[in-house]
Amino acid sequence: MSENSECESGAGAMDVSIIIVAWNVRQLVYDCLKSVYDETKGIQFEVLYVDNASEDGSVEMVRKEFPDVRIIENQKNEGFIRANNQAIEISRGRYVLLLNSDTLVLDNAITKTVKFADEHPEAAVIGCKVFYPDRSLQRDCFMYPSLLNMLISATYLNKIFPKSTFFGRERMTWWDFNDVREVQTICGCYSLVRMEAIKQVGVMDEAYYVYGDDPDWCYRFNKAGWKNMFMPHAQIIHYGGQTTSHRPEKFKLQLFGSILIFMRLHRSRLEFVLACILVALTLFIRIPYWILKALINKRERNQALKTVKTYGKGGFYCLTDWKKLLMNRDVLNKRLRNHVVRAGI
Repeated sequence: MSENSECESGAGAMDVSIIIVAWNVRQLVYDCLKSVYDETKGIQFEVLYVDNASEDGSVEMVRKEFPDVRIIENQKNEGFIRANNQAIEISRGRYVLLLNSDTLVLDNAITKTVKFADEHPEAAVIGCKVFYPDRSLQRDCFMYPSLLNMLISATYLNKIFPKSTFFGRERMTWWDFNDVREVQTICGCYSLVRMEAIKQVGVMDEAYYVYGDDPDWCYRFNKAGWKNMFMPHAQIIHYGGQTTSHRPEKFKLQLFGSILIFMRLHRSRLEFVLACILVALTLFIRIPYWILKALINKRERNQALKTVKTYGKGGFYCLTDWKKLLMNRDVLNKRLRNHVVRAGI
């Protein structure tokens, strides 16, 4: 681990520690950092970059192009959540901003979010408006995992009735994201988190490794009496899926497995068992489409068959040994042992 620390010049307390974690996405890291420094004015901030053992020269680039950045250089890939926690533990800001490496900050967005947070001391987490590169809306607020939401997703009712406040409830597909409101979960691609709340609740749960950290953390803040809020005045661009594209099959299974971690930790035993069945249904019900695509489209046949294999394997794991969905089973097993002890079960 190495550190190179400096912050924007000027007097006063540190407002925000901006945390960026990356693995082998050198150009994205450069673009993200450039947007941070170009578009953040009027506040005191520091930037912490955590590199998860990249082999593409990312660390060297950051040292050369952005000498003020504090660097944590891991010798192995610690996962997205552990890497963020490493940075949180040495952050000096009143807030920390978790910022994905595949994002671009627009029009002083970070300063606007800090100002909003200062005006809403009841909020632990604040999110902003997120766009895809073509400037179409990317929905970054959603509900906590639940059996009802999982059933709606498994049966495609959220896709069939996206404007319905009931069937579109999990991803809030009926909402235009143009107003301030309290929400359940803020997506971790851009989330400003109050350090006071972190000290009360703790850092992110490393059992998730990647995915699932945002609903879990927001849920814990909410249970402790904090609010999670969305504000549309700050805006970013999020490319999405750039790091996970290195191993898409493993990350896809991890995504579904993270839902089951949440259900195991925060719902009843019966709800967890039913959740395993619902995730299996979600995966199995999609297989016929990908088989048909493999038969019709020769150019995409190999990828379609890989998807069939991934979904089939994932559904089987859900019904037999759900932990095989996950990439960090050792950490999860330790976490679950502690959970059982605390719960007295």
